[in-house]
Amino acid sequence: MITKVACGAVYGVDAFRVDLEVDYARAGLPAFTMVGLAEGAVRESRDRVFAALRNGNFRLPPARITVNLAPADRKKGGSSYDLPLAIGLLASAGVLPQGAGEGCFFTGELSLTGELKAVAGVLPLAILARAEGAKAFFVPKDNACEAAVVEGLPVYGLESLGQAVAFLSESMDLEPCCPLPPENNGDALGRVLGDFADVKGQEHAKRAVEIAAAGGHNLLFLGPPGSGKTMLAQRMGTVLPPLSFEEALEVTKIYSVAGLLTPGQGIIRERPFRAPHHTISEYGMVGGGQIPRPGELSLAHRGVLFLDELLEFRKQTLEVLRQPLENGAITIARAAHTLTYPARVMLIAAMNPCPCGYLTDTRKACTCSRAEIQRYRSRLSGPLLDRIDLHVEVPAVPYKDLRSDKPGLSSADMRAHVQAARERQRERFAGNRSRCNADLSGRELERHCRLDSDGHAFLGEAVKVLHLSARAYTRILRIARTIADLEGAPDITTPHLAEAVNCRALDREAP
Repeated sequence: MITKVACGAVYGVDAFRVDLEVDYARAGLPAFTMVGLAEGAVRESRDRVFAALRNGNFRLPPARITVNLAPADRKKGGSSYDLPLAIGLLASAGVLPQGAGEGCFFTGELSLTGELKAVAGVLPLAILARAEGAKAFFVPKDNACEAAVVEGLPVYGLESLGQAVAFLSESMDLEPCCPLPPENNGDALGRVLGDFADVKGQEHAKRAVEIAAAGGHNLLFLGPPGSGKTMLAQRMGTVLPPLSFEEALEVTKIYSVAGLLTPGQGIIRERPFRAPHHTISEYGMVGGGQIPRPGELSLAHRGVLFLDELLEFRKQTLEVLRQPLENGAITIARAAHTLTYPARVMLIAAMNPCPCGYLTDTRKACTCSRAEIQRYRSRLSGPLLDRIDLHVEVPAVPYKDLRSDKPGLSSADMRAHVQAARERQRERFAGNRSRCNADLSGRELERHCRLDSDGHAFLGEAVKVLHLSARAYTRILRIARTIADLEGAPDITTPHLAEAVNCRALDREAP
């Protein structure tokens, strides 16, 4: 008897259908064969499944068993085929009624006692199941909230193989899992990350944070040790707008594939904030490996990638950021496969101005030679620097500001300004590829960043005097557009351009 069970395999951040076919032949010597490019963890599922069946008191008569994972020309890995294989064997042996589980999708790892364990990549599988018109999706209980995010698909969270058999045999009832209600974690996030109201001084740096968050721009902090660069960056999450449902689904898929969702967790509501250590390799940054996994770039998708002590990172690790920052995606090409992971991030970086760190500090003398400073700065290439929109100097905070009781601009106020600016951009870019001003390019840039004669004269002189590249010119226009949006201005004026140029500190240095 041949039984077919529907399941799926994850490829990148998406999934494709896999039909697990079981041929249960009573003739011939007992044997078990699995075909269909099954990798190690899948082949080992035979021992796990038979132990779970035996310990669950399911007795199968001896047979010659052939299992095929179709399509047979694509590799399948992981432990998520345990439950589909067990269901297929039980249906072929007649333990389950004929037609049980037809039109349903299954995934899950079995323990030797028959309990179901969570697996990675359930959200892409749930999206696939809905697209295939599945009547139900059976998953481990710890994955149920994750899969239930997909509307229109009944999801059943199972604790054990015995529970699955009882439900499919109609000897017990189960209720579909309901998705967790959305939570407003803005206040909780502020308690964890801190509030900008607690930041003493650095008003111009907070203004740069507001501009970066409003337009989705990359930001570089430049200043001596102890000036508050890291503190400012860590509070970025408190002013960013909340994820839309589509964005939250994109982020959750990546974390699901990477196996980073906690048991029982549903959709991710907060924008990611990733801060890898400077010893990270280029593969850890962009992803890859023998079993491909998303890197820090993709894990920061729709959120913030914070690189503290930027120039301590290996140069090769920094250079691999260039293309993803421009395209919003990273393609990993290997001999056997090519994967594309999303990587639309806001890069926030912090660096010292020189090896000793005190070049711009008015209180402590710098001990570095000009050659040492030049060699230190050369670790950051011009093409990568051009891809960072805002370069902001963060000087040491004077004592009078440290002891001041004057309240600064709070995260709530800044977030309100940012959300208002983002709403103007959402209306402006309705139906277009761009989502925020940082995405503007080509004709969209010309259309939405028109200048009057005074603006052209000012920017032309800035390009001439500061020796700006074409990419720097584009960045200034995007920043000016965001500044105008923060003020609610329909057009870019000369003051907006002046503030945008002032946000490019490294362009103002002598060539």
